[in-house]
Formats: sequence, C-alpha cells, structure tokens
Amino acid sequence: MLFWLLNASRCFFYWILATDYRLLLFMLETQTQKARRVVVIGGGVSGLAAAHRLLELRAESGRACEVLLLEAGGRLGGIVETERREGFLLEAGPDAFISEKPEALALARRVGLQEHLIETSGAHRRSFVVRGGRLHPTPEGFQLLAPSRLWPFLTSGIFSWPGKARMALELLLPRRSSGSDESGADLADESLAAFVRRRFGREALERMAQPMVGGIYTADPERLSLRATMPRFLEMESAHRSLIWAMWKAGRKARADGTQERGTSGARYSLFLSFDGGMQMLTDRLAERLPPGVVRLNSPVESLTRDAQGEGWTIRVGGSPETLEADAVCLALPAYRAAALLRDTDSALADELDAITYASSATVNLAYKREDIPHSLDGFGFVVPFVERRATMACSFSSVKFSGRAPEGGALLRAFVGGALQTEMYALDEETIVERVRRDLRDLLGITRPPLFSLVRKWPRAMPQYHLGHLARVERIRRRLSALPTLQLAGNAYDGTGIPDCIRNGETAAGTLVNRES
Repeated sequence: MLFWLLNASRCFFYWILATDYRLLLFMLETQTQKARRVVVIGGGVSGLAAAHRLLELRAESGRACEVLLLEAGGRLGGIVETERREGFLLEAGPDAFISEKPEALALARRVGLQEHLIETSGAHRRSFVVRGGRLHPTPEGFQLLAPSRLWPFLTSGIFSWPGKARMALELLLPRRSSGSDESGADLADESLAAFVRRRFGREALERMAQPMVGGIYTADPERLSLRATMPRFLEMESAHRSLIWAMWKAGRKARADGTQERGTSGARYSLFLSFDGGMQMLTDRLAERLPPGVVRLNSPVESLTRDAQGEGWTIRVGGSPETLEADAVCLALPAYRAAALLRDTDSALADELDAITYASSATVNLAYKREDIPHSLDGFGFVVPFVERRATMACSFSSVKFSGRAPEGGALLRAFVGGALQTEMYALDEETIVERVRRDLRDLLGITRPPLFSLVRKWPRAMPQYHLGHLARVERIRRRLSALPTLQLAGNAYDGTGIPDCIRNGETAAGTLVNRES
C-alpha cells in the first residue's frame, strides 16, 4: 500500500511538472503569436519615418512587433540625395525644411542631429524676381501674394504702375461669398490663379504669385487648389476681408514684438533649416537606426493581396519566388504606385489614388569659381515668371544660402527646370538642359565661363499636384481606407509635400497601425 502511494505521489508530481511545462509552452506560443509583422513598402522619407516610428513605439510599449521595410531601389532616402564633389556639397533633391512645421526638427533632435542643424546665412536674406531680363529684389515684407509694407512695394520694379494700382484696390474689395455657385461648384475651393486675379489682378498673378508658388509646387496655378496648399490666405480674407490689411496688421504686431526679420524680402528665411552635411544626413541617420534585417533593398513589390480572413496581407516581391505575410502594411509610395498595388483589393480606392496627378522636374547643380560670376549674388536666388519664356523656373544661390556648400573661392548655383508648365524642358537630355540653363545664367547673371562641373538629377512624377478638389478626394480616400484597418498610406500625395509633412504622415501611419493592434 505504501509502495502504491509513493508511486502515485511520484506520478502526480510528474503530471504537475508536465502540466506546468505545457502551460509554459502555451504562454511562449501566445507571446510568439503576438509578434505581429508590419511591412513598410517604400524607403523614401515617409517610409523611413514610418519604420523608425514603429520601432520607437515598440520600445516604448514593450509589445513584440517585427518591422520590415521593402525598397524597390538600391538606396534609401527617395528624393533626398546629397553628393560631395571637389569640395562642393550638392543637393539633388530638397535642400532644406521649414521649422514652422515641427515634425522634421523634432525627429532630427530625437536621432541626435541637433548639433548638425544650420540656419540660412544671416546676410543677403532676400530673393529676386526676373522681369525684362533683369533681377528685381522681392519687396521687403512681400509674402507670396501680398505686401505687408507700403514703400518697398511702391518702389519695386517687378510691377508696373497700373499693376500696383490694381493690387492696391484689394484694400477695398469685399469678401467672396462662401458655399456653392449656381452650378453647385464649391466656391471655397478656388484655384490660386482665380484667387489672385480676383483679389490683386492679372499682373500680380503673372509676376509674383505664379513664379513664387511654382517654385514650391511646380504647378499650374490655374489648377492648383488654394485651400489644399495655402489656406491661410482664404482665412485672411474671411477674417479681415483684405489680405493687404491683414498683413499690415500682422507686420505691425511683429515689429512691436520684435519678431519681424528686418532687411529681408520674400520668404521668412529664418524658418528654413538644413544640416551641415546636407539633407541626406537625416535619411542616413534614420537608416542607421534601423536594426539589421529590417531593410530589404532592391525588393520591388509586385502584388499585394488580402488574406482569406481579410485581415492580413500577402506580399509578392519581384525576382523572388517567396511571398511575405504581413499583419499590417504601410504603403509609403507615390499615389499611382499605391493604386497599382490596391487595384484588386479596392478598385474605387485605386481610382481615387490614380486621379492624383504628378509633375516631373529636374535640378541642375553648377559649380563655379566665384571670380567667374560677375553678379554680386547678394541674395538667395531668383524665380522666373512663366511669361518671361525662359528655360529656368528658378535658381538658388546655394553657397550664399547655406554655409559649407562650396570651397573657398567657389560658388554653387542650383537651377530648377520642368514642372507642370514646362514639361518640354524636362523631356530634354541632360546635356541640353545644362546648355539651356547656362544660356539663362549668361543673360541674367552675366556668366560666360563654363562651370567647373554640373550635376543634373531628373525626378520623374515626383511632385503631386494638389488640383481643385484635392481635399475632397483625400477625404474619399480616407473613407475607403477605413474599411481596411490594417492598411495605411503615407507620402507627399495627401496632406503636404514638404519634408515635415512626409515625416508627419509616415509617423501618423505607424501610430495608427500600432493603435489598431492594441
């Protein structure tokens, strides 16, 4: 009897151990199941920001999450590309970001790049506008569409006296009615061209608004939605009736507060920041912070399909027989590429994405000896109105704008061609583009000597066009997206085209996917 009891106790003890072991295995399996995979498709600024934020959220929450970033090309960063050559620092893509939108600055600080941040140079904080083959300084206090100071505006050579008189009439014009017109069109969604003509006249559009805004959006002002790009001007009209009056009041307040930049014209240049080693420092740092195995280069995604349960995703990568399974996906791609991948999942969503059109443009870096440029380069650059019929849309004096862009005795210029209004320029070969730009620089800056070297970088279909109806389209896209809770979109096609905008929507997409998994 005693022997039987001892055996029974021993068996019971082993059963307890086995039960605990099975429980432990079950708990481990459960934890393993919670390690969900989130795949980011696209390794530009938005995709890097999304992947980096996913890893930050994983560390903050302690939740198991596998992150994978797939990039079709052989490098990360998208249109952010910096190159050093012969002592010059060349930006093939954007050369700065604006600190007024905080996301880029905040991210730079989080990744330890604060000490590398630089502002625009303190001297020559002004820009020029071409008229009649001459460079005229933008009037001090002029902000894209309207003046905030009277005397600089009156003495400017950019506008004729009839043009100035028509612009001054804006002080007396009434507000525009809101709502819809007789045809049902949304009066609030007005094109930039229609708004400027209505408030300031044709000359203000052709000589200032079009080239200034064209330099930002490379867009056709007749189709560009003011509400989607610069709603503050509509808000000024609604709140103050006159934009000139609103800017004058804001200027007086800034002078009283001591916050106005004196001696500047055009943009508020103190808001523009870059890095001493170029903009690629940011994307390189983000890539460095992604652990080994997270990034797969040269991995173009050929198809994206939902699984049978409609929750996860199956991803097929080109050139590989394997398929990847994902619990959630962030498409950090141009809208037309996202549309191609989502065509079989939601054709209506794909149609909306495909309807967002894009413009192509090119940057042309030209390195010179400073002595070969007769112009004083006493500004940050110039813009060229379309009515001037030149090849160059704009030109930045890069080595004046930011320090460290050229060696001692050198000067770096960066021209822009193409865009929605000059598609024929983008179509030219690189050698011809440089030749046409040099012709403009000869006429406008007096440069006859050839550059030490040049660098042309073409960006096909890189700039989304926020046409009339853009905000309504984005809202429809979001409604369609709400039926796909494990999918997010990121990129410059939706809520802003700048670097801070791309970072914001990439990080927002990451946060949304993590919150939906919680």
